Amino acid sequence: MDIAITQIKSPEEKRRIARAVLEALTEWFEVPESREEYIETSGERIMVACLIDGQPAGFLCLKETGRDTMELAVMGVRKEYHHSGIGTRLFERAKAIATEMGYSFMQVKTVQMGRYPEYDITNLFYQSLGFKELEVFPLLWDENNPCQIYIMAL
Repeated sequence: MDIAITQIKSPEEKRRIARAVLEALTEWFEVPESREEYIETSGERIMVACLIDGQPAGFLCLKETGRDTMELAVMGVRKEYHHSGIGTRLFERAKAIATEMGYSFMQVKTVQMGRYPEYDITNLFYQSLGFKELEVFPLLWDENNPCQIYIMAL
């Protein structure tokens, strides 16, 4: 099995990878309009992807949210590769890119812990990477999905 963690440059390739992964993760990306927005905007963002034998296994995209802050805007790893270290490897590569670009902080938004089991796993993953709770915005998305913001210094 050939595993490659690589930065993707082509907008079309970014969208292809995002679609292949996100459409396999409808438990987390269940709203079609939101999923399509993630796919479309991925073409213009910094993307790090994991390809296994040339096929998309996972990816993440970064976007600048301030002069000193990069956001992990979207991330997905196909379920068959969960708990294999791919997410951590993607994040470490993205963190290195953000650091090389001179950013001081990274943030990520997810649904607050305790709302849904799938997102509790996501919260624990971000915490395991070193993210710290910054703030919860109860109505940023909607009342059923309070937005937890995590942050870390780079």
